Amino acid sequence: MAGIEKTIVPAKIMKKKDINYFMGLPYNITIQETRDESGDYFYARVLELDGCQSHGNTIDEAYQNIREAMEGWLEVKIEFGDEIPEPISDSTFSGKFNLRIPKSLHKRLVIEAQTEGVSLNQYALYKLAN
Repeated sequence: MAGIEKTIVPAKIMKKKDINYFMGLPYNITIQETRDESGDYFYARVLELDGCQSHGNTIDEAYQNIREAMEGWLEVKIEFGDEIPEPISDSTFSGKFNLRIPKSLHKRLVIEAQTEGVSLNQYALYKLAN
């Protein structure tokens, strides 16, 4: 992820940090309602812990299951001395980023923003959010 500083705990420092330390950190968990060939359920994942995911029939069940999955994920990483990323805090983000786009797209977005009567910044925000 460009522009995001990840804090990685080196293996030798990690030995001082146990499962309770990591489980107490404010990791970013997402839970989304899902409908697919398996049926209706809630899918949960921890954004910083690659591959740490679970699901449940309710939001509460998905949350309980992802916390259990986190514990297992962390235990394996600790056991093998692998590095464990710490949570990404909101203070890492300024609300700004630079984006390089083709001149033709820039022109089109300016024209569309003018047509809508809004600034290019407002229009780009609208397009990114939808």
